[in-house]
Amino acid sequence: MPELSRRRRLLVLAICCMSLLIVSLDNTVLNVALPVLQRDLHASTAGLQWTIDAYTLVLAVLLMLAGSTADRIGRKRVFLAGLVVFTIGSALCSVAPNLDALIAFRMVQAVGGSMLNPVAMSIITNTFTDPRERARAIGVWGAVVGISMAAGPLVGGLLVESVGWRAIFWINLPVGLAALLLTLRYVPESRAAKARRTDPVGQLLVIVLFGGLTYAIIEAPAAGFAAVLPFAVAAAALIGLLGYEPRRAEPLIDLRFFRSAPFSGATVIAIAAFAALGGFLFLSTLYLQNVRGLDALHAGLWMLPMAVPTFLCAPLSGRLVGSRGPRLPLLIAGITMTASAVLFAAFAAETSNTGLFLGYLLFGVGFGFVNAPITNTAVSGMPRAQAGVAAAIASTSRQLGQTLGVAVVGAVLAAGVGASAYPDAFVTAAVPGWWILAGCGLVVLLLGALTTGRWARGTAERAAERLASEEIREAARTSA
Repeated sequence: MPELSRRRRLLVLAICCMSLLIVSLDNTVLNVALPVLQRDLHASTAGLQWTIDAYTLVLAVLLMLAGSTADRIGRKRVFLAGLVVFTIGSALCSVAPNLDALIAFRMVQAVGGSMLNPVAMSIITNTFTDPRERARAIGVWGAVVGISMAAGPLVGGLLVESVGWRAIFWINLPVGLAALLLTLRYVPESRAAKARRTDPVGQLLVIVLFGGLTYAIIEAPAAGFAAVLPFAVAAAALIGLLGYEPRRAEPLIDLRFFRSAPFSGATVIAIAAFAALGGFLFLSTLYLQNVRGLDALHAGLWMLPMAVPTFLCAPLSGRLVGSRGPRLPLLIAGITMTASAVLFAAFAAETSNTGLFLGYLLFGVGFGFVNAPITNTAVSGMPRAQAGVAAAIASTSRQLGQTLGVAVVGAVLAAGVGASAYPDAFVTAAVPGWWILAGCGLVVLLLGALTTGRWARGTAERAAERLASEEIREAARTSA
């Protein structure tokens, strides 16, 4: 891809951020609407979990396929297809007649969304080649998550209260159309120098692994011992994946990436951080509306102390990553996310306005700092030809984390509430969930310290050298 002017690079960044906005906004908007959906569509806690997890699960299982496909046939082409499918899926969600149809249409949305975020990140990585400039661009990218968190609850609450929950999907239509037209005009086409082959067996194993695990967790409170079967299926898929993928020359998941401690650390940190986000939003939304009795708009206003710091801290984190590396942002994120969850778990912070405000503020700061180092570490040191795959693994980790966060925390909440009166039992039933989120924050803190030092950088350098030498040998063998 030829070098673009600075103005053109910034325009490409803006277009890619538009895609992130509608994909991220969709989840934060829907979270505010969950109590209304629960009443209008007579949904159980498990049904609410599926409205979130059907979307994030499909995203998780298709992101790596979308990344490698974009590297092979063209990133702009796949990005355009994603915008079309996502916009159509949003329109279908707005007319869903029941909960089952809404879940199915959310899956259509996710098929389109899987072609957007990892491909957009790959476009950014190939557009901003200077490491510092790329780190700043990724900081802007992370700030868009903050914008979606800030705007989502407010916009969603306003639409739910004034028009109805169906209107929350309408906002994707004009943004999706604008992004589509701008992409056609301004985003250059790019692809990997060497096309990667598809890996249908690996893709199937990933679907079975993620799907089986999520189903088992969500349905465990109702299924009881019967949930052991999907757990066993997921475990078998994991064993199959670990045994099959290393034998392929071009696997769906390149396990060689995980020889790098920073890359492995970023993957686990992404899962932990986004599990915390998914569980945090799920618990907060249900508490504010079902326990405190707030309407959707006022619940959205209460979430601003979390959303605004995320928006403000994300670009600061990007600048810190560019100038000092990922260690400090990850340590800040781990400390503040852990402290936030402990406030709720040990001190029932939600029962007072001051505690609730402080807990939301700390979580927002932590989440604002965590995103940029994850992304930068995932793609740094990897061959540019595999930028799509590396970025897709990072994005998959985020979606898998959010899926598991909603599944685990929702299952714990459902088991705790049981047949008790919902408002009275909620605070007590949510305590184990908050401790789980505190554990996620601790994982961010410990791995942030462990995988950003001299030893970790050495493993990244050796992994990059080995990847490069293996690719050279493979190219020589193929040409011979």
